[in-house]
Formats: sequence, structure tokens, C-alpha cells
Amino acid sequence: MPAPGELTFVAPRGAARPPRHLADLAPAERRSAVAELGEKPFRARQLSRHYFTRLTDDPAELTDLPAAVRERLAGELLPSLMSVVRHVACDDGATRKTLWRLHDGTLVESVLMRYPDRVTMCVSSQAGCGMNCPFCATGQAGLDRNLSTAEIVHQIVAGMRALRDGEVSGGPARLTNVVFMGMGEPLANYNRVVGAIRRLTDPDPDGAGLSQRGITVSTVGLVPAMHRLADEGFSCRLAVSLHAPDDELRDTLVPVNTRWPVREVLDAAWSYAERSGRRISIEYALIRDVNDQAWRADLLGRLVRGHGAHVNLIPLNPTPGSRWTASRPEDEAAFVAGLQAHGVPVTVRDTRGQEIDGACGQLAASAR
Repeated sequence: MPAPGELTFVAPRGAARPPRHLADLAPAERRSAVAELGEKPFRARQLSRHYFTRLTDDPAELTDLPAAVRERLAGELLPSLMSVVRHVACDDGATRKTLWRLHDGTLVESVLMRYPDRVTMCVSSQAGCGMNCPFCATGQAGLDRNLSTAEIVHQIVAGMRALRDGEVSGGPARLTNVVFMGMGEPLANYNRVVGAIRRLTDPDPDGAGLSQRGITVSTVGLVPAMHRLADEGFSCRLAVSLHAPDDELRDTLVPVNTRWPVREVLDAAWSYAERSGRRISIEYALIRDVNDQAWRADLLGRLVRGHGAHVNLIPLNPTPGSRWTASRPEDEAAFVAGLQAHGVPVTVRDTRGQEIDGACGQLAASAR
């Protein structure tokens, strides 16, 4: 049975599940898998080092394994998961979006964003999304299926390789932050997302060795899964995609609100903050004449003040044919002032990637 708030695997008619991959397995499971293939269990650690540390899955590069077993072990535990359809770049090459084709033809996206003080990667956890938020390109497309743990992890491993090899403007670099803010609702694919977090943060060579504090998981507010995530003992940041402070509007903008209303979502967020020791990020897409009124800024400020939360205002990146668009500059400024009047920390997100179909789901939609 799926966990609370988790959707079951959905595959296109006649399609097979993603192939088993090293990144789907915990270290002990990898040793068992290698032993089942008739090889010594320590080969699992060698494979892990190649994939997570050397960032390669090419059998020809597995030179510390006997030549006779490289192809077999790589074929069984490092199968091809996805291929690049295309890369598109902007911001003088500092932002690069990748459209991936998965083994069954499904399309997903990831984005690398280089800043002066960090490099952030935004990854997808589902192909499409079942949350049906009307202003979101991914939500308009609906849900194709959940990604496997390895399909999630491989986006990051490929990004780390691109940074190492200097494929992103600015020369070689290391990945510092991962945000689960691409296609899909991460907590609707709970087990695989948690598995991906563990693979990404397990120390070398069992995982990629990233810091949990550099990982952000977003959610529209699947309350049971939020409580479950608090029990994992992670120090990841939780970002709540609120988009409206009142249930009447949020029922329309974020339909899952009819099941878990604003106050329940925020209570679950404050519980996560207490358990993790990390402040909550409140994500709020500013939509002209929809949710950007001064009274809504006041209400949002009253709801989140005193909880150490940070509000991240997002100028809406309009999708083709949508009636939704970004707020006027003066309304955005008034909204910021309304939150600051309550002592709530607030920033306006840097709007990167608009010229490359930057909103999640836009590039995949254009390729359908």
C-alpha cells in the first residue's frame, strides 16, 4: 500500500517499470544484488565509487573491476535511465535547462543555476503532476508517472558531471544545493524522494556526499506526508507552496487545499521546523489581480509571523495561452511592504529562465 499522501506508480499502457539501478538500492542492498550476480559483495562499493564519486557509468571506465565482469555488472546495476533531448541556456550560460527522455519515452526536466556564491540544481520527482494547480504548466499536463529513486538521482549526478567538466558558464564548479521544485509534487512520490535524499547525502562512496542542509523539498501541503518527513530526522529545508493565505482562494489555486486547508498545512510546517531545526520557506507565486492584494499580504503576515518562516515571492512565469500573469511592480512592492510590516523576512525570487521556457513543465510541454 502507498504511504499517506503518496501516489502509486503510474506507467503508460504497455510500458515497463524503470530498470533497477544502483541508485535505487541502499548500500546493503547493492552488496546483496552483486552477490546474487555471482560476484563478490565488495564490487558493490567499487560500482558506487564510480557512479557517485567519479560520476561515470561507462563500463570502459570501470578499470578496477576485472574486464570480464564490467559489462555484466554495469548492465545489471548501471543501466541507461535517460537520454538528453536537448539543453537550453540563458543568463550568459549560467542557467541551463535540460529536457530528458526516460526509458519509456516520458519527458522530464531539470535546471542548473549558477550564482556567485552557490550552484543550485532544480530536479523533477514526477513526470507531470497530479496536483492540478491551474497556473502551473506541469499541473496543466497532468501526471504521467512517478520517477524512480534512480531517475531522480541521475538528474543530479549528470548535473554534477556537467559542472565538473565545465559545461556551465564560469568554469568547473561543485554542486552546493538541490531543490525538489521541478516537475511533480515530491511528497506524492514519498518513498522514492526520501530514497533519493539518502543517496544524495550518504557519504562517499555510498552516495554523493551532499549536505542535507543544502537540500530543499517543496510541497503543496500533503499534511500526512509532511508529518512523516519530520519523523525521518532530516535537516533538509521544507518549502510550502502556499500561493494564498485564505482557503477560499487557495481551494482554487491549489485544489488539494480542499482536503488539507491552510491552517493544517502551516501547523504541519511548524512541526517540521521544530523537529528539523530549519526554518520554513513559504513559496508564494504573485499573480496579477488574483492573490496580490494588500489585504492578503496582511493576512499572510499574521499567519506566519513569529514562526521564523521566510516568504519567497515568485513573480509568475506565464505559460503560453494562460490567463494568469505576473503582478504589477507596484503591487509586488506593496505586498513585500505588507509582509515586512509584520516583521516577516521576505525576498522576491530571481526570475531566471523565462526566455528558455523556464517555468517547470514548459519545455516538456513544448516538446510533446
